[in-house]
Amino acid sequence: QVQLVESGGGLVQPGGSLRLSCAASGLSFSTYGVGWYRQAPGKQREFVVLVTRGGSTNYADSVKGRFTISRDNAKNTVYLQMNNLKPEDTAVYYCTSGGIFWGQGTQVTVSS
Repeated sequence: QVQLVESGGGLVQPGGSLRLSCAASGLSFSTYGVGWYRQAPGKQREFVVLVTRGGSTNYADSVKGRFTISRDNAKNTVYLQMNNLKPEDTAVYYCTSGGIFWGQGTQVTVSS
């Protein structure tokens, strides 16, 4: 059974940082691409970043230069380092493998 579990969300002030984690069981992140999406209240889920099986990355323009995705194949975990957070980054963040398997999400709130 495939399971993705996100963690690391929380409340942070504007300009602050958070690191999200997505741990997988039942599949290997070295085999599939992994992405992060987010959904703000009243809005559609939107793409944030993707790392392909080969290690290539693709970021949404809104997070380029502030967010960094990384993958630890030994731990079967993907991380999202988020720096210089803005109030508009407030959302539930989801990780996905191949767009097929999804985690339950972790809340990120950026507010003073």
